[in-house]
Amino acid sequence: MAVDQLDTRILRLLLEQPRTSVREYARILGVARGTLQARLDRLERDGVITGTAPSLSPAALGHPVLAFVHVEVTQGRLDEVGDALAAVPEIVEAFSTTGGGDLLTRVVARDNAHLEDVVQAVISVPGVVRTRTEVALRERVRYRLLPLVAAVGRAAATQADGPGTSPPPA
Repeated sequence: MAVDQLDTRILRLLLEQPRTSVREYARILGVARGTLQARLDRLERDGVITGTAPSLSPAALGHPVLAFVHVEVTQGRLDEVGDALAAVPEIVEAFSTTGGGDLLTRVVARDNAHLEDVVQAVISVPGVVRTRTEVALRERVRYRLLPLVAAVGRAAATQADGPGTSPPPA
């Protein structure tokens, strides 16, 4: 799905002002409310917008320890191991990967002892061969999409303007 300049302006606004009404977004963007709603519906349908839930802090919920647990899985058991790991509430994300492990999980815990308990729960899942845990010390770059949306917008402007023209500043 191609994302154009208006789409990127909408996405930037959603990221910068997530609690604003559709009516206000339309006013800020200078487009009809119906136009904006149609764009939002299409962006959701196409999977560009994947949710509207608030961003929560595991640390504020009493789980300040963040670790990445690499999981090596017995060949042919990736789906069942993934399903079993989904039942562990402290695993907040899991990805199948290439390289040294088969799954990379993002795990939160109350403290290091709790982290060890979570890792032991992972190890006890049938099909898990071994794990490797890396504890995060400090977040250096927060999860963010605004710079990516801005870059996509610049690329869309360049394509719309044609070769040899420069896009407006972000």
